[in-house]
Amino acid sequence: MTDFRTEKDSLGEVHVPKDAHWGAQTQRAVDNFPVSGLPMPAAFIAAVVQIKQAAADANTSLGLLDTLRRDAIVEAGDRIIAGEFADQFPVDRYQTGSGTSTNMNVNEVISALANQTGAEVHPNDHVNMSQSSNDVIPSAIHVSAIAGVQERLLPALTHLCGVIYEREGQFGEQVKTGRTHLMDAMPVTLGQELRTWREQLLAMRKRLDTAAGDLLPVPQGGTAVGTGVNAPEEFTGQFVKFLKDRTGYGFRSLEHKFVGQSAIDAPVNLSSQLRGLAVVLTKIANDLRWMNSGPIHGLAEISLPALQPGSSIMPGKVNPVIPESVAMASAQVMGLDSTNAIAGQSGNFQLNVMLPLVGANLLDMIELMGNAMRVLADKAIRDFTVNADTLNAAVGKNPVLVTALNPEIGYALASDIAKEAYASGRPVIDVAEERSGLDRARLEGLMDPLKLTKGGVA
Repeated sequence: MTDFRTEKDSLGEVHVPKDAHWGAQTQRAVDNFPVSGLPMPAAFIAAVVQIKQAAADANTSLGLLDTLRRDAIVEAGDRIIAGEFADQFPVDRYQTGSGTSTNMNVNEVISALANQTGAEVHPNDHVNMSQSSNDVIPSAIHVSAIAGVQERLLPALTHLCGVIYEREGQFGEQVKTGRTHLMDAMPVTLGQELRTWREQLLAMRKRLDTAAGDLLPVPQGGTAVGTGVNAPEEFTGQFVKFLKDRTGYGFRSLEHKFVGQSAIDAPVNLSSQLRGLAVVLTKIANDLRWMNSGPIHGLAEISLPALQPGSSIMPGKVNPVIPESVAMASAQVMGLDSTNAIAGQSGNFQLNVMLPLVGANLLDMIELMGNAMRVLADKAIRDFTVNADTLNAAVGKNPVLVTALNPEIGYALASDIAKEAYASGRPVIDVAEERSGLDRARLEGLMDPLKLTKGGVA
């Protein structure tokens, strides 16, 4: 066992890899949870570390921790956040439901690094001072999710909206056949279609921003059950002050900390808004796939960029791979939201016992949606080309244009004209000229496709 060292905890001796910075409790978790091979996301570990740093600052300000130990804890945390010890956090995300294993993993690694500076820092007595896993881990869910939304998700959403806005301006006068039930309907412009996507995304941005804001109150200071035992009364105020300084976000203390420890309602709400974003992106992806379908026997309204061969057997085939990728990422996010909803029900009395699962899922969802939006913007929407001849020809042949004649000739006659146009394959305006009693000039004015995209009655 020369590659191992012996560590002790309250349960006895444990063999730990000789070069590992973690200790006995982390090693027990590594041994106990060989479930997925997926550790907690780096962003979550960084959030736990920021909580440890802010707690050290708060404890020092209250005279509970000396500056030598505080400085050693903070310095070790800075190195971890910078990514220097990414391999020192191996605990599987499917672990104890409180996240105690991850909390102790961080405590032990910080302690080991701090001790290298000459300070005597204990993982429980000093790094975990005035804390427990039961308030650290739910607070870390809040901290990591807010950072993910503000720094990754919303910038990607803004980028996608910007690309769509550029394209909708280019196609404000490009008329196409509208569709309801996938069947021909009244004309719209391509610009209107694109603006619809953008408006959906802008509304989604507001919902996400609100949901992220609901995470600003944190339960840190509630310690084991929400009562605050082992945390001085002044701790929470000092803690959130230092956490705000370190993160740049307006965190505040949750008044009734039981809520943030026994329940995870705010994280579950954010999850539901991420699911909503996935729904919007799926709609956009599917619209693009339909518009691109063909090129001979589909709609062929647009041509997406050709990014890779589409078939191992059919030469020349090119598929809409980016919308498909986005749709799959969105499906995964919808599934993760269902998981988070189930996890949210697991707040048994004073503690939710699926905290690591929700913390990891939220960050995965944010990552998937942020990356998917950038790919959709830059590899699909920015450079698709419009098949204007196809769009114009389809609009001109559309018998549904007869809808514009309803106020003039009535629904029944307009319906007969449309049916005849469908059956004969003739342009609807020709049939209308024969049967409506209106002259050609009047019909052209009433049935002008571009005018019809602006609404109203001629």
